Amino acid sequence: MSEQVKPTIGFIGLGLMGSAMVSRLQDLGYPLVVMAHRNRKPIEVAVERGAKEVSSPKEVAAASEIVMLCVDTTNAVEAVMKGENGVLEGLQKGSMVIDFGTSIPSSTRELAEQCKSKGGSMMDAPLGRTPAQAIDGLLNIMSAGDTEDFNRMKPVFGDLGENVFHVGPVGAGHTLKLINNFFAMTTACAMSEAFAMADLAGLKRETLYEVMSSGPLNSGMMEMIKFGAVDKEPEKMAFSIANALKDVGYYSKMSDDFQVPSLVSPAVKSALSLANSSGYGERMVPEMVDFVAGVFSKK
Repeated sequence: MSEQVKPTIGFIGLGLMGSAMVSRLQDLGYPLVVMAHRNRKPIEVAVERGAKEVSSPKEVAAASEIVMLCVDTTNAVEAVMKGENGVLEGLQKGSMVIDFGTSIPSSTRELAEQCKSKGGSMMDAPLGRTPAQAIDGLLNIMSAGDTEDFNRMKPVFGDLGENVFHVGPVGAGHTLKLINNFFAMTTACAMSEAFAMADLAGLKRETLYEVMSSGPLNSGMMEMIKFGAVDKEPEKMAFSIANALKDVGYYSKMSDDFQVPSLVSPAVKSALSLANSSGYGERMVPEMVDFVAGVFSKK
């Protein structure tokens, strides 16, 4: 955003992605308001760089022209928005709320209506790529909302993302992200099983990858699963199995809302759920290879 006077941004959710985005915004001179959290390190870093710290979502909203959320579940978004001292209690007329997380679309649409009743607006803008790319403003942003709101926020999105899309009305961003993540995790689970099956068959994982990646199956997700299976660097894909399970679960909920059966997601959800219940929840998705290989070794 090129204007000298930049809008004040309130940011809630300074995890790996959120703190990277805050760093990017501060590099570009945006005034920041952040909310106190038990994980003090990213808050303290932001405050040392000039951010103002407050203690509730209501205070964040009252002090900000744009409220950005980067929290991990629909329940967390609803608590931040609708709970006691929530964003809706402090939302200023004309302000914008942007949910950068991955939420259930029906909840997003309901919250957008509540923002509208307060004189504000809401967009969903789920993200692609990693925190490392967020620091450099190279995210993929799947924004959704009214065209007028998108045009107003596009300069800010442009400061955070390399590829900025306007995918439709409120809720469309979360819908697209859930479809995207369902497909990605289907590929991840299938490739994990392929590597584990290669182990049983006496094939080298490197050979399997070399052959499969030379044809039409090659994809970015295949490369990411290779991080765990071959390179032993699963942290290069900083997305946990628990988060993957959550997103596939939301996809299943979306399918239920449309009153249609999902034919594939039950198998993906089952694989991720088994891994999660076996203590793999906080491990990265490329480590699904280790989980499946362990299951096969117990046959």
